Amino acid sequence: MPEKLSGKETTLINLIRENPFISQQELAEILGLSRPSIANMISGLTKKGLIVGRAYILNDSEQIVCIGGANVDRKFFLKEKTMLGTSNPVKSSQSVGGVARNIAENLGRLGMDVTLLTKCGADSEWKFIEDSSSLYMNLEKVIPSPDHSTGSYSAVLDENGDMVIALADMEVYEYITPELILSHESLLKHAKCIIADLNCPKEALQTLCYFAKKHDRPLIFIPVSSPKMARLPDDLTGVTWLITNRDESETFFQQEIKTESEWREFVEKWLSLGISNVVITKGADGVMIGNKEEGVFHIPAIKSDQIIDVTGAGDAFSSGVIFSWLEGNALKEIGKAGIVNAYKTLHSPFTVREDLTATQLQKDMEELS
Repeated sequence: MPEKLSGKETTLINLIRENPFISQQELAEILGLSRPSIANMISGLTKKGLIVGRAYILNDSEQIVCIGGANVDRKFFLKEKTMLGTSNPVKSSQSVGGVARNIAENLGRLGMDVTLLTKCGADSEWKFIEDSSSLYMNLEKVIPSPDHSTGSYSAVLDENGDMVIALADMEVYEYITPELILSHESLLKHAKCIIADLNCPKEALQTLCYFAKKHDRPLIFIPVSSPKMARLPDDLTGVTWLITNRDESETFFQQEIKTESEWREFVEKWLSLGISNVVITKGADGVMIGNKEEGVFHIPAIKSDQIIDVTGAGDAFSSGVIFSWLEGNALKEIGKAGIVNAYKTLHSPFTVREDLTATQLQKDMEELS
């Protein structure tokens, strides 16, 4: 018996039947959905055999391509004092994470067309990520590997909320190789911008640098942690944005930031390496943001007495910066957009806040300015 279709699936099939060359963006506008949602519906209908081939045209030039981590994040909250060598009673939670994936969801919720490019396992963990992510990004470029597990991060927290131990299984990302990057040349060559986190190996990041310069594509690097700063390419000339925090910048330059003037100097050091735009975040002290055309500015953080969850706030900041930059805003406005999105995410129990839209972000900025 044929599987019953939803009303939107039936409408989509009829629209493609009438015009096999209709674009996914046109379909999205007619159906009132995002383009990634349309791509996901078409993929599902193709798997069901109801769409054969691809006569419709996808405009790759509208894609933001996010490359890097897509993890399952697990937290284990100890109910009693830790006892080694035996079982400990816990309460656990599970959510989707990964820097590249989190940024992709933020931007997807903001109305951008986003494609996620990564490696994953052929396992239930990836299915969990896929189910949570497919409405906000195109997952057709995700490459499953039966020999590896989907990336995961597991943290054990004591009764005070302090971390006892964390376990990160990120081996699958070591297979984001230069060859894999170059196999998606058409997608990357027409991308609106390319965003890569430092879960990717150094060789892949160096390949992206070369590729972005050759094809004049905006390239954004998002560090993941201080130890992974060693993965940054040796030549950063032509990188469009580097969004980093204090610890990561201190690790790279092997020097502490002790004063506001040193903080500003660190931004200028990054700019001197050929990066066009640089941000260094510093927690409750705000951010320092700069480029050679507009200068370097300090933007204070928004003070908060109550924080629900810090998870995802850094990725929300990066997403706000990228979105505002793509909208053509000035540097100070770009920095404020990042701070506001991070602030609102700190007050949400979700890694990516569920009320995020372009309209809501604008309202938030007006409210908090």
